Amino acid sequence: MSLLVPEPTRETTDPVSAAARAEGFPRLRYMGSKYKLLPHLAAAFDGIGGSTALDAFSGSGVVSYLLKSMGYAVTSNDFLNFPSIIARATVVNQHERLTEEDIEAVTGPAADDRDFIRTKFSGMYFTEEDRVFLDSAWSNIDRMTGGKRDLAIAALVLSAARKQPRGVFTFTDLRYDDGRRDLHLPLRDHFRERAAEYNAAVFDSCTGCEAISGEVFDVPDTGFDLVYLDPPYAPPKDDNCYVKRYHFLEGLSVYWRGQEIMENTKTKKLVKKFTPFSYKRTIEDALSRTFEKFSESTIVLSYSSNAVPDLDTITALLREVKSDVEVVSIDHTYSFGTHATAARRAASEYLFIGRS
Repeated sequence: MSLLVPEPTRETTDPVSAAARAEGFPRLRYMGSKYKLLPHLAAAFDGIGGSTALDAFSGSGVVSYLLKSMGYAVTSNDFLNFPSIIARATVVNQHERLTEEDIEAVTGPAADDRDFIRTKFSGMYFTEEDRVFLDSAWSNIDRMTGGKRDLAIAALVLSAARKQPRGVFTFTDLRYDDGRRDLHLPLRDHFRERAAEYNAAVFDSCTGCEAISGEVFDVPDTGFDLVYLDPPYAPPKDDNCYVKRYHFLEGLSVYWRGQEIMENTKTKKLVKKFTPFSYKRTIEDALSRTFEKFSESTIVLSYSSNAVPDLDTITALLREVKSDVEVVSIDHTYSFGTHATAARRAASEYLFIGRS
């Protein structure tokens, strides 16, 4: 006689409460971030069910956190490293927090005499005091382990992002200084505040979550009930390079270990990681391959009306592996930057939901 093993279930949280929790997630200014769309995503996920979810392009981490808040066992993935650290700190980590002693250690005297950031980025991005602090902070973080180390790195990355105008590192001066407090607060004080924000985000979901870093095609398909896809939106012209915009955060997250700096560039960029999702000539094939890879799961894809391919093309690609494709259109305004004169573009954000 065989015993039937029941499928795992999740203790669900209503989508409104889950979205409200996720709206308190530490906010990283990140291209394409879904903070403003959390209620729509929560409603979509709530209608899918299941117990396991993959956030295949995790970015700021807020959607992975939303899925965790809804009771899913989440696998969070991104092809950059610093998003995976944010996910380890807030999604995988269930209970560890930085104590006051931990925070004082990171913001206190340096544990060694390292000066990589102060010298490599001399005169760039931050004040001399701030660059010295980043080296000093890392000298202490290197003595930490586990969830506390992840939290400290996440807080340091968010501090650097908040201090940089527009949150991107494509320029080195303060041309976009609009007087906001974040731009003038010393990074040492930023870290204390950001550490408190990440501490507040930690909670125990009683689920097994993990965070990985790699291209989506290399993610092991373990039969996820739900796969959420939020790839870079391929623009009609140029490319959509996250490394170009966030290279400093990527390097900072690992203290530039194993990273190749392009020394001839003014901004000291990292060598670009190729992803086929960033280019109009390769995006259709990339989407098709991804849909095929996760054809056994319910697929939810976020995409924008101001990118390529268009709605009809994506719908047709998804219908190659899914018999039931629903498209939800959400009016959305994209803002490039937070300064008063930031360029804003009205567009529709599409949610494609593919079921078998």
